[in-house]
Amino acid sequence: MSDPVHATIQAEIDANPVVLFMKGTPVFPQCGFSARVVQILSHLQVPFKGVNVLEDPEIRDGIKSFSNWPTIPQLYVQGEFIGGCDIVMEMFQAGELAGLLEEKGVPHTAA
Repeated sequence: MSDPVHATIQAEIDANPVVLFMKGTPVFPQCGFSARVVQILSHLQVPFKGVNVLEDPEIRDGIKSFSNWPTIPQLYVQGEFIGGCDIVMEMFQAGELAGLLEEKGVPHTAA
């Protein structure tokens, strides 16, 4: 991987079972979509790493080309790109998110 920003993003994803690239922090989300995903992960008691894209414009732009996904937040579970707010919400409501976490061996509580 020649792009240093992509390498940094990959390192975060490799180092943490669940990573949320978001606007703001898990304690202080700075957009409604990021806040919603944090709420879902918190509800399921999933330990996750929040990466604040507002602190680094290169990460903010780089994550979009890394995943080929135009919006933030972006959720990764065990290295796999799951999606943004709408997808995470739909999966949560359908019970699929808990199933995916289970399948990937990520600790959580059943919804």
